[in-house]
Amino acid sequence: MSVGVSSSANFDEIERLLASSATNLGLTQKGLPVGRQVERANGGAQYSYRSILERLESEWFHLYRRVMDLIPRLNSNSAKRSSEGASPDTPPRYAAIKQSIHDAVRDGRLKPGDRVPSEAELVGQFDVSRMTANRALRELQSAGIIVRRAGSGSFIAEPKPIGHMIEIRNIAEEIRGRGHNYRARVIQNVEEKTSAETAALLEVPVGTKIFHSIIVHHEAEFPIQLEERFVLASAAPDYGTLDFTQLTPNEYLTRTAPLERVEHHVRAEMPDAHTRGMLGLNEGEPVLRMTRRTWSNGRLVSHAWLSHPGTRFELSAAFSVDD
Repeated sequence: MSVGVSSSANFDEIERLLASSATNLGLTQKGLPVGRQVERANGGAQYSYRSILERLESEWFHLYRRVMDLIPRLNSNSAKRSSEGASPDTPPRYAAIKQSIHDAVRDGRLKPGDRVPSEAELVGQFDVSRMTANRALRELQSAGIIVRRAGSGSFIAEPKPIGHMIEIRNIAEEIRGRGHNYRARVIQNVEEKTSAETAALLEVPVGTKIFHSIIVHHEAEFPIQLEERFVLASAAPDYGTLDFTQLTPNEYLTRTAPLERVEHHVRAEMPDAHTRGMLGLNEGEPVLRMTRRTWSNGRLVSHAWLSHPGTRFELSAAFSVDD
């Protein structure tokens, strides 16, 4: 609805209000066609408040709105710098969280296997955002200080286990030798006929009888190795009947099919969803994958893929060279 404006008093009131706003903002009306200038510019006719405001908005209000739009951004940036410690002289808040956990490990207040405060607990303890707490934990994980287990939380990492590439050692003995408990979880141990793919792995005809086992080996309740193995049934006939929670495939094969030759290939890679789930890995965490093939009595008897968490395992080799 249009409201008529017949007297200059109405224009004067608009002009007064704009002048007051301009003064409060530290601005001036110079060059702005307000008040009687609008009346003169339009022949002194009656105008609606709407037409006046449309004209004013194009000249002055758009500047006012731009200033007002900037205020929340300035407040937001100021609050962010305050909460995250972005001052050049102040370390970021996530660094303070990391340092606190480093100090606790160094002083013995946190030991390998001890639980680290959750993201929610760190948010309350350090008065930071959840994103900041998450960044601190991610960087501690990348540095090998903690391990994060889906559904369980974060824990101080054990010293990295060292696997031996040259020697074929029993993983259960390695873990117990480090003073930790060993446990195996058998996912499957079944008899199969080779497909074209598995026949190529063991260099036998398609349809040859083999055993296919999948076992997760744990050190101090942390999954440390996912072992998937294909074994030639004619070389190890009892393999499919054994309880591999009581002995390892390595123990049985060493007795049944004494080693003549071994091949190792190691590569770092990103795991598939199945491997990530079996080892309790986070998205983006790599694995060290060893392919091991063993021969006995002139034939290839076993092909195994041994996957280890890349952030909490390392491989080493040492040997002497004769003159």
